[in-house]
Amino acid sequence: MSDMIEVVIDSIRVHLMAPSRVVVLKQVDTERYLTIWVGPYEAEAITIALQEIEKVRPLTHDLLKNVFGAFNARVTRVEIIKLQDDIFYGNIVAEVDGREVNVDSRPSDAIAIAVRAHVPILVHSSVMEAAGMMPDQDIPETASPTAPRKEAPAPLSDEANDRLSVFKDFIDKLDIDNPDKDKPDSSST
Repeated sequence: MSDMIEVVIDSIRVHLMAPSRVVVLKQVDTERYLTIWVGPYEAEAITIALQEIEKVRPLTHDLLKNVFGAFNARVTRVEIIKLQDDIFYGNIVAEVDGREVNVDSRPSDAIAIAVRAHVPILVHSSVMEAAGMMPDQDIPETASPTAPRKEAPAPLSDEANDRLSVFKDFIDKLDIDNPDKDKPDSSST
């Protein structure tokens, strides 16, 4: 377990252009993050548990936690153990009759169980090395001197100039130096 790094759920983000969600995990002892794409239902299952929303009937992850309990298995931790071909692999670790049992899992399901069981989420160091991000290093600065400069807009065509001339005439007729010139005098009423 010495190769494992503890993380906490930093946030769950919505992708505006797709139904996918992103779970952002933050390393406990530093500003390193791991993002994992999950489906909307898995994201909702994690969010419901994080917010401790009471449900009338158990959801799938509640059911799974109850099954562990019914078989006298205690979930001790969940792990994200591998990243292969852009797919994360998870593991739910439980203790049963004094022995450790590993249950293969998607990371999103493992995280949903971890939140419900109040157990640590661990990530293998090789996964953090491959996919972890440090904000200071990985986010490009917007005012970078090497950033490409914006080019001046292309000149307008004669047709475009003709269409815009109506607005130019209007603006030219405005008396900007004397904005109250055309207002009726309110003192005479």
